[in-house]
Amino acid sequence: MRVIDSTVVQSPGACSVSTRGPMTLVIVGAGHRGVDYAGYALHHSEKAKVVGVADPIEHRRRAVADRFGLTASQCFRSAEELAARGKIADAAINGTMDSQHVSTSLALLAAGYDVLLEKPLATNEQEMFQLLDAVRQTGRRIMICHVLRYAPFYRAIFDLVAAGRIGQIINIQLAEHVSYHHTAVGYVRGKWNRRDVGGSSMLMAKCCHDLDLLAWMKTGVRPVRVASFGSLTYFRPERAPRDAGSRCLVDCPIESACDYSVRKHYLDHPLRWAPYVWQGMEHQEDQSIRAKTHYLCQSDNPYGRCVWKCDNDVVDHQSLLVEFEDGGTATFNMVGNATRPQRSIHLLGTDGEIAGIFEDSRFVVRSRDVRAGHEYAEEIISIDEHGDMHGATGGHGGGDLQLVADFVNYVRGEPASPSCTSLHDSISGHLIGFQADRAMVQQQALVIPPW
Repeated sequence: MRVIDSTVVQSPGACSVSTRGPMTLVIVGAGHRGVDYAGYALHHSEKAKVVGVADPIEHRRRAVADRFGLTASQCFRSAEELAARGKIADAAINGTMDSQHVSTSLALLAAGYDVLLEKPLATNEQEMFQLLDAVRQTGRRIMICHVLRYAPFYRAIFDLVAAGRIGQIINIQLAEHVSYHHTAVGYVRGKWNRRDVGGSSMLMAKCCHDLDLLAWMKTGVRPVRVASFGSLTYFRPERAPRDAGSRCLVDCPIESACDYSVRKHYLDHPLRWAPYVWQGMEHQEDQSIRAKTHYLCQSDNPYGRCVWKCDNDVVDHQSLLVEFEDGGTATFNMVGNATRPQRSIHLLGTDGEIAGIFEDSRFVVRSRDVRAGHEYAEEIISIDEHGDMHGATGGHGGGDLQLVADFVNYVRGEPASPSCTSLHDSISGHLIGFQADRAMVQQQALVIPPW
């Protein structure tokens, strides 16, 4: 049993954030997620200002310095080098890779930073609780980037649930269909294709958002047991088409007929997965299709490989079943290689139900109608017509920049929204995922330990 006192005690000598002027930020891990979040400071300079960057890749440090007007003295090669300088900002945006989240955040907490941390917050329970201990000891704050909580679609649903519109939730049905091109770029050819490289399973790397939604919709009710099934079924060497080569543009005679050709996925759609596929070209001046073609032909380029002949070992589909302390249940299905990317939700409560598809930007609320000749009533809610949800911009259905705005309020000690996900709030969703992966391997239902 794991028990953590959630009381936060301000550490001696910790710097409080000034309530006047913009909050200062440093970027740790200058990949596209960290830089995108930091872009809030460009849109709202009165609220936030970037004053530093830490990344081991020199051209990324230069790019951030150019974008945010930083000097060489404000650029660092690592979180540890930044921390050794002392506290130069109010807070840090940590966008490092999964396996680096905890080690870099520990250094930042010790230096006095509050942290906005990309999900998943850790790669295992031990790391997660180590980070929670450090938050308690330092008195600093960590907020997790569960951006789907900020997407107007999910926020509108949560508000109805919190208001008791459908009563007690008895069952939750969530699904994420990961498109064929997203599956291939991230989890077959890309940097999350092996757990020993990316640090996380596909469930945790891709669907940590969804597991958090399960826990959020059941706020205050502990998950107690989980079972899970899944496998790597399709993207295996024995499933490769006859005569397929090892690299699409080098030795494959059937490339022109293949739905997974890198020409069709990346050259014909050069912007779709640009932060992943063209990462190794960031420093090059020539960004032409000819240069990109040459880049994909290089023998060490992982994105040029045949999708069936990679070194991937993460699942391409997984299902799980969760039991909650109040007897409620939930299912989640992740299906890779889908034709259309889609997230769906269906909540069934004692007084009604809510169902919708995220990409459609609308959902339906149903309630019983016991009048003669009737069965049920329903209301369709369109996010574009839903008051404060109108006009949202940014990634994840409008969630990205709203998340950073909430982080600024959170660090300042000002009222945060119900979407705000402190480290403490994120534990249940992560425990569901860690135990689901373990249950899948062990082929048995597992208890989620209390903490």
